[in-house]
Amino acid sequence: MGCAPSIHVSQSGVIYCRDSDESNSPHQTTTISQGTATLHGLFIKTDAADSIPSVLAYQSRQPPPCAGPRRKERREPGAFARARAPHCCGIEAETQTSHSSAKASTTEVQIGPMRLTQDPIQVLLIFAKEDNQSDGFWWACDRAGYRCNIARTPESALECFLDKHQEIIVIDHRNSRYFDAEAICRSLRATKPSEHTVILAVVPGTSSDQEETSVLPLLHAGFDRRFMENSSITACYNELIQIEHGEVRSQFKLRACNAVFTALDHCQEAVEITSEDHVIQYVNPAFERMMGYHKGELIGKELTELPKSDKNHADLLDTINTFIKKGKEWQGVYYARRKSGDSIQQHVKITPVIGQGGKIRHFVSLKRLRCTNENNKQLYKSHRDEKYTGDNSQSESHSFRCKNRRKDSTDVKSITSQSSDAPSLQTRRYSSMARIHSMTIEAPITKVINIINAAQENSPITVAEALDRVLEILRTTELYSPQLGTKDEDPHTSDLVGGLMTDGLRRLSGNEYVFSKNMNLSHSHLSVPVTINDVPPCIAQLLDNEESWDFNIFELEAVTNKRPLIYLGLKVFARFGVAEFLNCSEATLRAWLQMIEANYHSSNSYHNSTHAADVLHATAFFLGKERVKGSLDHLDEVAALIAATIHDVDHPGRTNSFLCNAGSELAVLYNDTAVLESHHTALAFQLTAKDSKCNIFKNIDRNHYRTLRQAIIDMVLATEMTKHFEHVNKFVNSINKPMASEENSSHSEGSDCESTANIKNFPDNQTLIKRMMIKCADVANPCRPLELCIEWAGRISEEYFAQTDEEKRQGLPVVMPVFDRNTCSIPKSQISFIDYFITDMFDAWDAFAHLPVLMQHLANNYKHWKTLDELKCKSLRLPSENNN
Repeated sequence: MGCAPSIHVSQSGVIYCRDSDESNSPHQTTTISQGTATLHGLFIKTDAADSIPSVLAYQSRQPPPCAGPRRKERREPGAFARARAPHCCGIEAETQTSHSSAKASTTEVQIGPMRLTQDPIQVLLIFAKEDNQSDGFWWACDRAGYRCNIARTPESALECFLDKHQEIIVIDHRNSRYFDAEAICRSLRATKPSEHTVILAVVPGTSSDQEETSVLPLLHAGFDRRFMENSSITACYNELIQIEHGEVRSQFKLRACNAVFTALDHCQEAVEITSEDHVIQYVNPAFERMMGYHKGELIGKELTELPKSDKNHADLLDTINTFIKKGKEWQGVYYARRKSGDSIQQHVKITPVIGQGGKIRHFVSLKRLRCTNENNKQLYKSHRDEKYTGDNSQSESHSFRCKNRRKDSTDVKSITSQSSDAPSLQTRRYSSMARIHSMTIEAPITKVINIINAAQENSPITVAEALDRVLEILRTTELYSPQLGTKDEDPHTSDLVGGLMTDGLRRLSGNEYVFSKNMNLSHSHLSVPVTINDVPPCIAQLLDNEESWDFNIFELEAVTNKRPLIYLGLKVFARFGVAEFLNCSEATLRAWLQMIEANYHSSNSYHNSTHAADVLHATAFFLGKERVKGSLDHLDEVAALIAATIHDVDHPGRTNSFLCNAGSELAVLYNDTAVLESHHTALAFQLTAKDSKCNIFKNIDRNHYRTLRQAIIDMVLATEMTKHFEHVNKFVNSINKPMASEENSSHSEGSDCESTANIKNFPDNQTLIKRMMIKCADVANPCRPLELCIEWAGRISEEYFAQTDEEKRQGLPVVMPVFDRNTCSIPKSQISFIDYFITDMFDAWDAFAHLPVLMQHLANNYKHWKTLDELKCKSLRLPSENNN
């Protein structure tokens, strides 16, 4: 029994008429009327076509029971209305039919050892008007299980393709009255995604008396195939199936080759692929680095055109050719000549690749340096399995890079600054590099490495490679903790080491100190900051100088009312494109900086937002140095800037030792291990994720976020002083010494050495560089101009004085007794800090990043403190300076 139909009128005046029992009827017909125009079933029947959206989308629905020429008979079963919906390509028609209709499914494709999964084919039909031919392809897609869209205009066709990247495009080329099919094809081919798309032209059929037209104009326009007009669903279906199993399947396999070439590009073995005629067709970056050529100088050349080394046996090439021409693999030792003219000895493995018809089509050559005294280049094996994650797991294959055998023979003159005009600084750089090779604070593992290096000098190749493996393990595990002792019986040094490098002394019974964190601070309590383009003139004028090392952070603190971090952060983050990398708005970034600054304690004399801004400034300065910039990518830069910003957030103005001794809530939470550093990172991420308005990570890719997060955490944890010497020792042994040896070698040979650039670009070494950078930025106060250095010394001393006062009040162990405000000599404490922590670390960082300005300030400031100490002054300035 039928029911009365329901009628709905839309705002645009379109009338939708539908049977009221449509939910129970498998076969529904909907009629849409506008004036005298009618849309029956699926397609436009009158001149009202312009009122319908230009792209129609299809997913799956019941195919017609009859494939005859009459469209009315084909549409009655399963016809349904296209409902207006927010979709990237316009109107989307959802199926409402039985499960018997063709289902889109994935397909597995094999290409060599790779097993690929191909998603359901997507087809784009570009027909200005609906007719039998467009119907035929529509229902053919339904039968084949393809996903189909119909575009009515060139603009909507291009927009739809850029959104969905269809594998097959069918363009109506029968009538130029509506649009230019060849122009549409050219516009599609101009896009990058169309590289792997098959474009089919539907052309008018020809009668028997007409001459066959050439397909060249279609090919020149970008079409791949031509289809003679035929509205039969079977003919359209056969054409689409042939395209899928032919061109589409081939293009799908070609796309997978991108993954293979990406793997080759990142492979640390040198790879060379030649044709059967020994014409070079591909070399990877490792090959370019090893041989000194750019790939453009090699690809297309025959191997016979390249210079050969005269150190090979005369019949070696004949022997190799005899093997590989028979389809056999050859491997052995071979001398090659680099572009510079040097001969290097390689382990070479050449594998013939059999192609169609059983004929050899390519030769693949894998090459690695053989460890000899002639090509003693420092090249490390790169661990690329988990980039930026700090993963220390070892690869089971041997390292294919030679290790330098004579690191102790470095000529330090070759790595001193050539640009400094100050003789004292030049002398200092010379002496600092000498110290790097004979550091007094040396871990036992460093001695072991030196012994192994010496043993490798004249060892057989098998032994040398085994020792290489040992060195790889030693360099990437936690074996760098040095054996520390009291230095010169200096109480200031002893107190600093005890206070900064331990997690606390034995707790006194019954003494419980719980630090009340100010967790309720919110960015909503502060006014929204202005954009960087609209800052007050006095602030903008100061920020103009922020790229200089002599930038005065205290002046910025004064004019911003103790809110320097947000203003400096906006300027620095804009300079390094942080918002663009994170895909977040400037408003989100401003809110985040405001929230982070609000959670620094302005009551702290030292660990406040001004210190965070100072560390951010130093980090940005270091990132601008050529060697640092060349070692890190954009993600590393963003991670470093964020880590500097948050590295002391919610700092209580007390040391880790104090919190552990007091049994504070944080010490209990983090098991007395890296208490503050763990709290800084955890709180920063908690606050960021808590409010969408300041969540700078909300739009970043999940994998990028994980990598970025791990890099930030690693850098902040590196600021903990208990592992200070471990980080410095690793940096010296893994970066400074190898680079010093390589630079010395390149100077003595009079040729460029590419190994130096490679050493610092390995993921493990990039981690060491980032750790060293934030450590130096965190304690760069002694390297600032004297006026700033004195101010920072006073602030940190006041904070230590306050801690000592509270320890005495609470009956806690006094961690640093020397920091008693009644007896402490600030100059002496600064001298001890510079001697024990600063000098060796900044010598190593200077040798890598080349920072003559910092080292000159450090020398001047050290001289200043020495003068005050000799005068027995407790004040921070000389009397003459105070008068000024």
